[in-house]
Amino acid sequence: MKPSLINATIPLDQDGVHHGFLQLPHSRDESAWGLMMIPLTVIQNGEGKTALLTGANHGDEYEGPIALQELALTTRVEDVSGRLIIVPAFNYPAFRAAKRTSPIDGGNLNRAFPGSPDGTITQKIADYFQRHLLPLADVAVDFHSGGKSLEFLPFAAAHILDDKALEQQCFAAMEAFNAPHSVQLREIDNAGMYDTAVEEMGKVLVTTELGGGGTSTARSNAIAKRGLHNVLIHFGLLQGKMERQPSTLLTMPDDGSYHFSTGEGLIEPMVDLGEAVATGDVIARIWPVDRTGVTPAECKAKSDGLVIGRHFPGLIGMGDCIAVVGVPSD
Repeated sequence: MKPSLINATIPLDQDGVHHGFLQLPHSRDESAWGLMMIPLTVIQNGEGKTALLTGANHGDEYEGPIALQELALTTRVEDVSGRLIIVPAFNYPAFRAAKRTSPIDGGNLNRAFPGSPDGTITQKIADYFQRHLLPLADVAVDFHSGGKSLEFLPFAAAHILDDKALEQQCFAAMEAFNAPHSVQLREIDNAGMYDTAVEEMGKVLVTTELGGGGTSTARSNAIAKRGLHNVLIHFGLLQGKMERQPSTLLTMPDDGSYHFSTGEGLIEPMVDLGEAVATGDVIARIWPVDRTGVTPAECKAKSDGLVIGRHFPGLIGMGDCIAVVGVPSD
């Protein structure tokens, strides 16, 4: 396979605190021989585990970039045992455009793995992580929230996996994160996901859904910062005591946790985030936008549980996710 065109401007394997960039040639109207400069920090102190820490895999999700910017600024080399590789804005073009996907090629980085060294911008970023950064890592923390289209009850998550030994390591890291809710997550489509690339290499992955609506809050940012430190302490990368708060464990027994719209219209939530539903309860109604006198369509819960995610904008299209229901787990 061809070598990657991405180069790090700082060492990835030397002790100290290093701030720099991942630079990728990017010829465009504004800069014919230009470079894309993706901010990068590496903090290393001796032997130990490596954590690969990423935010803005989707560019309109902000808790991760905020928590990682602060970590990069405030962490001293003597605080670390091992190595932190910090990329606050993983999908940098999307982050700068405040979009879920790249404005350059339309690529969804979280569906672009393993990528290609001679593909689109998004594929080149995925390829560099797949072949150069992920092999260095023992654990990956990839921050997500709902972006502009979804809103979530703040939770940390790890995936339900066929590899049960790895699954238990991921669940333990998720519990160490200690978000208000912890979700054993089942994806409806994991093809090309960064998460899948991490897990197929046998690495521990912790991910999150910490809010949404294309913004962050003081609460969601605090959850991100506290959880990040807890995970790094859990793996021995930082010293200190974990901050523990009560956390509710939820699971997804099957794809019935996801509820989708079969039409378009004006969405009326009937249940708020964090509220309990029983099977058959109406989660939302969808009103027509082009006429009056028509009964709204109803979206009913397919299982008992808590509403942990919902559609955020006031209008909804056919096939959009209306809500996600998590089932309390013992």
